[in-house]
Amino acid sequence: MATNTSIQENNGVNDQTIHSVRSTIYDKDEQITNTRSIQSSLYEENVVNINPSKLSEKKSHSSATHEDCESIRSRTIHGTEEDEKQSNVDGGYGWLIVIGAFLVQITSYGVTTAWGNVVGKSKSRVMQDYYEQNVFGDKVPNAPVQLSFVGTFCLIFSNIMGPVTQIVQSMIGTRAVLLLGTLFVSVGTIMAGFSTEVGSDLAFVLDTGDLLWNWSQFDTIMAVAPQYFDKRRGFALGLIASGSGIGGLIMPFIMTPINKSLGGGWTYRIVGFICLGCDLVACILVKDRIPRPRIRKKLGDIIQFSVFRDSKFRIWCLGATMQMVGYFIPFFFVPSHATYLGLSAQQGSTMIAVSCAMNFVGRIVCGYLADKLGTINTNIVYLIIASLANFLIWTFAYTYGTLVAFMAVFGFACGSYFALVSPITAFICGMEKFPTGLSMVLISNVVAVFGPNIASAIESGVSSERFFSYKMFAGVAYILSALIMISLKFSVNRKIFKKV
Repeated sequence: MATNTSIQENNGVNDQTIHSVRSTIYDKDEQITNTRSIQSSLYEENVVNINPSKLSEKKSHSSATHEDCESIRSRTIHGTEEDEKQSNVDGGYGWLIVIGAFLVQITSYGVTTAWGNVVGKSKSRVMQDYYEQNVFGDKVPNAPVQLSFVGTFCLIFSNIMGPVTQIVQSMIGTRAVLLLGTLFVSVGTIMAGFSTEVGSDLAFVLDTGDLLWNWSQFDTIMAVAPQYFDKRRGFALGLIASGSGIGGLIMPFIMTPINKSLGGGWTYRIVGFICLGCDLVACILVKDRIPRPRIRKKLGDIIQFSVFRDSKFRIWCLGATMQMVGYFIPFFFVPSHATYLGLSAQQGSTMIAVSCAMNFVGRIVCGYLADKLGTINTNIVYLIIASLANFLIWTFAYTYGTLVAFMAVFGFACGSYFALVSPITAFICGMEKFPTGLSMVLISNVVAVFGPNIASAIESGVSSERFFSYKMFAGVAYILSALIMISLKFSVNRKIFKKV
């Protein structure tokens, strides 16, 4: 009897043990189920930084332990980051971003080109010539000089206002910044049509409009567009940059007949409404791929001079500046060279049209090649072509045909900077420091504004053939920038044929 009693007691203990084990297994299964439920909900909510209060709420409805939740958090963060990298990249909505940014480039650079500033003066001085001859000619002393400063200040503002753009964007968001800039651009251009004085009216409204255009549009679209592309980033940015070539080609031809029939005032009013329509499309389409929290940034958060600690970034800034120094020379002086050779104004306009058309094609091809060969490699190839065009074509250009050939080749190759400045900066700095890096590059390029002045000083100080020093100056600037970019390439990777 004692033995039987002992056996029954042991069986009872075993039954309890089995029941306990089964209960534990059931609890574990339930725990795993709850854990997966939490993970799934976190994925669905696309939470990257888990809110501790929400996590506590999840835990109160489950039996998951603290360690389990920490594990889930780690896996969720990793998974969400991978998901963000892969979703909506290299296509889809990104192409709508390209369309909006393309329209911005057409209108903004087109109007600037048609004015006749440092860049546009050589391309087609539509508005500057009009104001010189019909508005301010005999009324204002040194009217051409004063009018030229309007375009010069526009260029300087567009380069140095990048940090301000980022501060405002962090406060009110991307779309609000675009809308604000669209308002100032359109109103500023329309009000330019009512200007009666160079200093107090015209320069103010145009420079203010261009300054705020840079706030809202150029820096914004160049910061947003790379978010939507990875493997096709170069091609997408090349398409965007090509808009300025189209704008430089078509806007002067739109504004010239309006000038003749209605006058300069109505020209700017009509163009203002054109800018309003195109820029509103950009406001609707352009948005951040991943919404950013609105946290007011300080100037110290934007201008991070720590990026200059990287030797590769310093090399890139120097190379970019040299490219822009060479870029301005042919556009500034080829029309004068054509006049010196006895060519007509119509022939000069044709050269400019050919240059703008080839600039449009060159930027698209540049972006496509950048995705295949690498951004730095492509930039080097284009710089060498531009240098050879100055040395081998412009140097021996004494006829209309040879000048057209030079402007075609140079126009194709000279725009690589505008197509590649964003992807190269992103490659060197990384996307985290990309906005700061882009602002620093643009600010450093302000020096290039004085390239034509330096070239003119050299020309006046030598007794060689007319325009010969301009040709050599541009060629040397481009070959130096090519050598600088080659050194950047080898600082990244020493293999000659490596995609960089």
